[in-house]
Parts: sequence; structure tokens; C-alpha cells
Amino acid sequence: MTFTDHLGELRRRLIRCLGALAVGAALSFWQIDRIVAFLTEAAPQLYVMKPAEAFMIYVKIALWSGAVLTSPILAWEFWAFLVPAFTKREKRTLMLFVPASVLLFLAGLAFSYKLILPGGLQFLLAFSQGAVSPLWSLESYLDFVVLMVLPVGLFFNLPLVLLLLAKMGLVTSARLKQARRPVILLAFVVAAIITPTTDMVSQTLLAIPLIFLYEISLVLIRVLLKR
Repeated sequence: MTFTDHLGELRRRLIRCLGALAVGAALSFWQIDRIVAFLTEAAPQLYVMKPAEAFMIYVKIALWSGAVLTSPILAWEFWAFLVPAFTKREKRTLMLFVPASVLLFLAGLAFSYKLILPGGLQFLLAFSQGAVSPLWSLESYLDFVVLMVLPVGLFFNLPLVLLLLAKMGLVTSARLKQARRPVILLAFVVAAIITPTTDMVSQTLLAIPLIFLYEISLVLIRVLLKR
């Protein structure tokens, strides 16, 4: 394919992604009350500060929910655009990456929502007792949820990223093993940066899965790729 053909292919896949996202957002907006109730079940009473704020927040939630709902399609279009650059043998391997990346992403979202988010909320609510009562806006709370949940879903794809790097010959299991100590330190640094709270419980709950995924990647590279 020429450069122009590649641009045309990219354009077609972007249009498909936008179409899928629009359908997912429409379906999410149809069930928006249930989605909002699900997202805010762990929060205290929430408020809106502007007349049109609730509507704009609902649109934002529908878009995020639509992206999660159509994540298999979005992942497929992303990988399908890259597949022609690989050999036939590599294509068969990459075809496994699409469902694996989606499952890992959704597992990361579920893990963060069920374990990390409640711990962070409890830590923050501990400072809203006695003379101080919480007055959280719906927008700030949902931004907090996205910041706590979305990065974890992305980080859960770490094994796939490392497997691709190993397949390209950029890393080996021995090299990853030598970098274990810096990676453990980096995991806690990343957890401290992306978690809005300062409690060690939430940060540790995020850092430990990252280290575990790193160790799984090391084993997979050594066993599956013999590197």
C-alpha cells in the first residue's frame, strides 16, 4: 500500500470507530439513569452548580460509557490497522491480542472500581466529619472516578505491551528480571502520581497489581517466546 492508501485506510477505520462510539453513546444515554446510579452508589449526596451542568455531565458519562461498551470494536480497528505490517505468523499471534487487550482493560476497570475507588473515597470522607460536611459536585466526583479507574484499565495491558516488545527483540526475560527492583519502585511512584488520594492503602492496592502483571509478563516472555 502507498502512503495515500494508508491514510485512506486510517480514515475508514476512524469513521468506523466514531460510528461505533456514537451507537454506544446513544445506548448508554438510553440507560443513563442506571449508569449514573451505578457510578454514584459509593458517594454521599452530590450536587450540580449550574442549570445545564447535569445535562452536560450526562453527555460526558454517555460518551465514556459508550467507549467502554464499544471497546472490543475500537480495539479491533486499532489492531486491524497494524496487522498488515506483520507477517502471516505474527498476524495469528496478534489476533489473540484483541480479545486479550479488551479483557485486561475491563478487568482493570472492575478491579479499580471495586477495590481502589472505595478505599480512596473512605480516606477522603474521613476528613469530612464533625464540623466539616462533604459538598461534592457531580462533575468533580465523576472526574475523580475516571482518574481512579481508567488508568488502571490501561495499565492492565502491560503484559501485552511487554510481549510485543519482546517479540520485536527489544526486551528479554533476563533484562526484565534485572530491572525488577527499579520497576517495583516505579510502580509505587506511578501509583502515588495517578491516585488523587495520599493514603498508602490505595497506592499499594494499585502498585501490587502492576508488579504482579510485570512478573506475569516476565514468565510469558520466557515460556512463550523463549526469550
